Amino acid sequence: MPATVEEATATATSEERETAAETEDPAEGKAEEQLDSMSTEEKVAQLFFVTPEELTGVDVAVQAGDTTRQSLSDYPVGGIIYFSQNIQSEEQLTDMIQATQSYSEIPLFIGVDEEGGSLVARIANSGLFDVPVVDDMATIGASGDSSQAYDVGTTIGTYLSALGFNVDFAPDSDVLVNPDNTAIGVRSFGPDASVDAEMVAKVVEGLQEMGVSATLKHFPGHGATTTDSHNGAAIVDRSLDELRSTEFLPFSAGIQAGADFVMVGHLEVPQVVSDGTPASLSATMITDLLRGELGFEQIVITDSLSMEAITDYYTPDEAAVQAIQAGADMLLMPSDFTAAYQGVLDAVNNGTISEERLNESVKRILMVKLG
Repeated sequence: MPATVEEATATATSEERETAAETEDPAEGKAEEQLDSMSTEEKVAQLFFVTPEELTGVDVAVQAGDTTRQSLSDYPVGGIIYFSQNIQSEEQLTDMIQATQSYSEIPLFIGVDEEGGSLVARIANSGLFDVPVVDDMATIGASGDSSQAYDVGTTIGTYLSALGFNVDFAPDSDVLVNPDNTAIGVRSFGPDASVDAEMVAKVVEGLQEMGVSATLKHFPGHGATTTDSHNGAAIVDRSLDELRSTEFLPFSAGIQAGADFVMVGHLEVPQVVSDGTPASLSATMITDLLRGELGFEQIVITDSLSMEAITDYYTPDEAAVQAIQAGADMLLMPSDFTAAYQGVLDAVNNGTISEERLNESVKRILMVKLG
């Protein structure tokens, strides 16, 4: 007997559900389950990526014990970043990371600045580890051989993963538009945006194949500046068309390669955002361009919120709230963590930041962690 329209519709709906179940990302289900079990305070804490000193209040953290355990119970942050001062030996570092990770109910992002080369490599340049030292990215870019960039990713990813890191704040994805730029210099693959794009994509692939999340930085591009955002406002005097044809290319390639993070810089782009708001706090830059135009769906993290480009103009809570409102998911190193945390929590509780907006960011964070 032929099926009725009602039966046919029911069958089709059932098949659609089965197909949806088969194609659903398992990480999404785990993330939603975790999200449903979390308090607002826990969700807000997940937005923060801080130093161990900011978390615990100690002067210099070189081990993790009861203070770290209690601090993570009070403030279950999303990530911890380690610097040279936290690193004394391979055994000390791995022990500290393992202990810290064990104290957190939700897996932690454990991050480090390890771009490779002579300038920014906390592990390879410490002299404390028997790991390969890779060339400056400018040298690799000048070679034109993208397999060398892939080797950078797999090499760095291999030793970071072995130590317990799962996030690398690399590769530098800035096009060196201004050859006199001292903030970026040899950290960039060079002045050719198409070469940079190919190199960035290969580093991303190499890192993430080794289980370490890559971070494209510093969106929308720090390569045309004459100043360093560590020391005050940094201006990118470029039109949107110029950005699209040059600076955006490595970011787009890195996004296509599957990068888990994009770091947004504290860069003023007056031809695009006329009121002087830095990109890290700008909905135009994050929501409209990075997400809308470039199609980035993973985690947007700010550059360090303790830089003078932010602290000269905003309080810790103002910067944190404005970054989340603009579309950022994670807040790196606010100058006062507890003030920034309380500011975001108050903003959620009074409706300035909606619960839906908070959940959106926390779900992105959890999907990367649990995927």
